[in-house]
Amino acid sequence: MSAIFKRELRSLFSSPLAYLVLAVLFAISGYYFYLANMEFGYRSLNYVFSALYSYACFLVLPILTMRLFSEEKRQKTDQALFTAPVSLTGIVMGKFFAAFLVFLIGISITLVFAVVIAFMTNPGWLSVFGNYIGLMLYGGMLVAAGLFFSCLTESQLIAALCTFAFELVLSSVNYLTTVFADNKFVETVVNFLSVSDRYSHFTAGAIHYGDIVFFLSMTALFIFLAVRVLDRKRWA
Repeated sequence: MSAIFKRELRSLFSSPLAYLVLAVLFAISGYYFYLANMEFGYRSLNYVFSALYSYACFLVLPILTMRLFSEEKRQKTDQALFTAPVSLTGIVMGKFFAAFLVFLIGISITLVFAVVIAFMTNPGWLSVFGNYIGLMLYGGMLVAAGLFFSCLTESQLIAALCTFAFELVLSSVNYLTTVFADNKFVETVVNFLSVSDRYSHFTAGAIHYGDIVFFLSMTALFIFLAVRVLDRKRWA
């Protein structure tokens, strides 16, 4: 797995992709940090994290993950990857951790912002770490989902659009409760799948084990599905 991880990380940083992703994450978080914390004097970084959750992940993660396996298929290097002395799980995990590390580097700027605020006032460290952990878990789930969609097609555009559509579904699932207001089954399903509600717990500095298990389980599910897709294609 480590060989695949190093190979993928080197591939990401040998192209403009990783630098573009980091630039977008730094630009969005930097803009909201300046506007909310420097210009208007807010102590909390909630506006910065909210921007990363609402905008940056929607824009960045489909682009970051679209090439993970689609590019291998397009260049016909996937067969060489399958014959490497690495398990399919190791291949998938190596690519996942490489993309996830780029995302973590991009959002780590928020910790620098918290240190800057700490020189002037208390930034609310519980909220900062809660937001960071929530964003990390949410981003990990989306990276795994994007990796899975990238396994399904050799078109990077289709992989990116599928990931974006998945993000839209997650963000709009709460609206089902207004459409099916009297349906308890729908309400139960929505409450379970509501990513925004689960993420809001982290923003308040409340770390619930159920929310952590949900995000980790969804991440593991998409990684498992990606391995199964690759296994089927290898034997096909």
